[in-house]
Amino acid sequence: MNPSPTGSATCGPARELFELSAPASPDLHLLRTEVGRHALVVNGSRLFDLDADSYRALDRARHAGDGPELSRLMSELGLDAPQLIDDRPPVEPPVRALSLSVAQKCNLGCTYCYAQQGSFGKTPTSMPVETALTAVELLFRSAAPGERVNLSFLGGEPLLNRPVVHAATEHAARLAAERDVPATFSITTNGTTVTAADADFFEQHGFAVTVSLDGTQQVHDSLRPYRGGQGSFRKVIANVTPLLATQRRMQVSARVTVTPHNLALRDTLDSFVQLGFHSVGFSPLLNSPTGRGELTTADLEVMLDQMVTCGEEFERQVIAGRRYPFANLVNALRELHRGTHRPYPCGAGAGYLGVSAEGELAACHRFVGDARGAMGSLDRGVDRDRQLAWLSERHVHRQEPCRSCWARYLCGGGCHHEVIDRGRPACQYIRGWLHYTLGAYHRLLARRPDWFLPGPATGTPV
Repeated sequence: MNPSPTGSATCGPARELFELSAPASPDLHLLRTEVGRHALVVNGSRLFDLDADSYRALDRARHAGDGPELSRLMSELGLDAPQLIDDRPPVEPPVRALSLSVAQKCNLGCTYCYAQQGSFGKTPTSMPVETALTAVELLFRSAAPGERVNLSFLGGEPLLNRPVVHAATEHAARLAAERDVPATFSITTNGTTVTAADADFFEQHGFAVTVSLDGTQQVHDSLRPYRGGQGSFRKVIANVTPLLATQRRMQVSARVTVTPHNLALRDTLDSFVQLGFHSVGFSPLLNSPTGRGELTTADLEVMLDQMVTCGEEFERQVIAGRRYPFANLVNALRELHRGTHRPYPCGAGAGYLGVSAEGELAACHRFVGDARGAMGSLDRGVDRDRQLAWLSERHVHRQEPCRSCWARYLCGGGCHHEVIDRGRPACQYIRGWLHYTLGAYHRLLARRPDWFLPGPATGTPV
C-alpha cells in the first residue's frame, strides 16, 4: 500500500523503521541490509561491517541492557576508542557565517512562517546599508588567509531590499580578495520578485540560491499565496526559470516546507527535478507561531514513508549512473561517509549568527527578535557570556532524551528553535530516516562506491 499524501495511517515502511531504529543502546546501533550486517559506533559515527556471530553477540548485549558486556564485546572487536566528544562547549568560537535579515517584511501570506510573514511580529522594516556593511566587517574581522566565510541573506523576503544585498555582497567580495579569505554567498527567496538581472548577479558571485516552493501549483498556491489570496506558483516559476538556465557557478535549489497538506513528496521531487533545480530538499514543519500546519505523529509517519519512496528512487537512479538531486539523502550519505559527529545540530550560536535589520545579533535567523536567542549586537559585539551559556545549555549531552539515543551525534539534538518551542515530536521520524540512510549507504557503497566523494574510510570490516 502506498503512503497516503493526506496524513492518514499507512502500511508503508515507516512502522518497521520506527521499530528497527528504537534506541537499544546509547553506544551502538545495528542494522542488516541485503549486503551484510553493519554497526554504527556512536562515538565518532564510525561504521563497520560485522560477521554473523559478532552481530548476534552485540545485538543480545544491547537489547539486554548489559552495558558492561556490550563494552567488553566492543573492545574485543576493536570497536572502542577514546571518547571524541566531551561535555565542554566551545569557548569564544569565531564568527564564520552570518545571515542578514535585510528585509523583515514579505509580500506573501504564508500562515506557517516562523518569521510571522516576515516581520517577526513587529513593524516591517529594512536593514540600512551601513548595518549590512558593519556585519560584513564582523565576518572578516578575525578570519585568517585561507579560512572560508559565508554570508547569507534572508528575511522576510530579502529581495525587497535588493540594493543592500548587492552592497553587502560586493563589499564582502572585495574583502575576500584583499585578505585571501574565500567567501561564499547564499540567499533564500520566495522567488516572486526575482529578475533576469538577479540571475546574472548571483551567477557572477556563485550564490547558492534557495527558492521556497511547497509543491506543485495547486498545493503551493494554497500554502504560499500573496497577501491578497492569489496564488504565487506561476510567478515564481516564470521568475526562476532564467536562474535555472544560467546556473553554472550559481546553484539553485528548491526547499519544500512539509505540512499535513503537501505530503506527496515523490510527486513534488520529480516535478522539481524535471524543472532543473540543482537540488530539492524537504523540511518538516514542527513549529509555527500559530500552531497551524505543524506535523503530527501520524503526519510524520506518512512523511517518512514518502521520504523512503524518494530514497529508493535515488538508489535506483544512482546505481543506473544517473543524477537524482534528492538533497536530504545526498547530504546524509556524505555526512555518514565523512564520519560526521557533533554535539549540536548546526552552528547556531557558535560560528553562525543571525543579524536583525536593527543590527542585533541572534543565535540564528530564526531567533531574530527573540530574546531567548539574543547574542549581542553589531555595536557591542558578541555577548560571550550569553554565548557560552547557550552553548553549555544546548549541548547534546545536556538534552533529554538525547543522552540515551544512538542518533545523538548525527542529529545533534534537533533544531534549537523547534525544540525550545515544541520539544521533540520528531525523534521517531529522525531515527527512522537515519536507519534508512544507513542502509542506503551500505547498499550504494557495495554497488556504486565511485559515487562517494574521495576521503578516508569511515571504518574497517570486523
